[in-house]
Amino acid sequence: MKRVYIANTGGTIGMKWSPRGYCPEAGFLESQMAKMPELKAPGMPEFVIEEFDPLLDSSNMTPRDWIAIGRRLMAHRDDFDGFIVVHGTDTMAYSASALSFALRGLAKPVIFTGSQIPLVEVRSDARTNLVTALQLAAGSPVPEICLFFGNQLFRGNRATKVSAGGFGAFESPNFPALGTAGVDLQVHWDLVLPPEQGVPQPRFTEVRPAKVVALKLFPGMPPEILANALRPPTEGVVLETYGVGNGPGDAELLRVLEEAADRGVVIVNCTQCLYGRVDMEDYATGSALGRAGLTSGSDMTTEAALAKLFYLLSLGLGVDEVRRQMPRSLRGELTEVATSEPASTSP
Repeated sequence: MKRVYIANTGGTIGMKWSPRGYCPEAGFLESQMAKMPELKAPGMPEFVIEEFDPLLDSSNMTPRDWIAIGRRLMAHRDDFDGFIVVHGTDTMAYSASALSFALRGLAKPVIFTGSQIPLVEVRSDARTNLVTALQLAAGSPVPEICLFFGNQLFRGNRATKVSAGGFGAFESPNFPALGTAGVDLQVHWDLVLPPEQGVPQPRFTEVRPAKVVALKLFPGMPPEILANALRPPTEGVVLETYGVGNGPGDAELLRVLEEAADRGVVIVNCTQCLYGRVDMEDYATGSALGRAGLTSGSDMTTEAALAKLFYLLSLGLGVDEVRRQMPRSLRGELTEVATSEPASTSP
């Protein structure tokens, strides 16, 4: 019988109603899962649940919690066939993205999942998400950090939350789903990354709390607001720009960006659009951002770009190397444009 490890970090799926609204409660998810006959059906894997203390609403997740999740998975890497991380939906895409960079060489499925309605409620999406995630973790050895939700299996660093109230809460805007759950569980193996070469043993990088920030351009954004966000100790910025990576041609704003880039701040240009990619050569307003020192974020989600910045800065790489690696695909997080540069070892 296959064995699956479940790390319960908290989230809506295991919450219970209180006078203050839904709150996590220790032991509650496990007690509710014990009442599910489908989890005892023939063909279902054996599973072990380990609960975080305290359980978290995912709005309270920080990089310290990414480290805690990674440590748990590493501690059990040889004991289980697959892994599930039960997580709140609000920041699930951030955590899945971070683990995709930080955890290398595991070569076993790690599936983030949760629900929009708690498992204790009658009309909950938690049952389908849990049962299917368990079946995928045990029977479909996808060697990636994934996110399963709303009958779709996504690459973790390609997913983003798009609905606050729908059961299809996540999408993968710029890359197809790795699998779908219908009458049959279907994995699109041609899209799945092979086990990473050159990493003989699993290893985990503990992401340090780098000083990074995400900012969204808007019409009339005062340059002094941007300057305040870019001043020391800021190390990196994900700047959400317009369209294919365009921004206002305001000379003062461009000067602020250029001065920050010259100081060593890594400024990653990501589009505000859900679909599409950054190309700073299409328009004069985009090329001006390139000349100011911005680095293309290609078609990464904001969650993936932030997580990647955290990860690269944690490796102690020089600023130029971080800028060089941001537009390169390390874990399938972006669609890489062909380049004449020689390939390098993935950090």
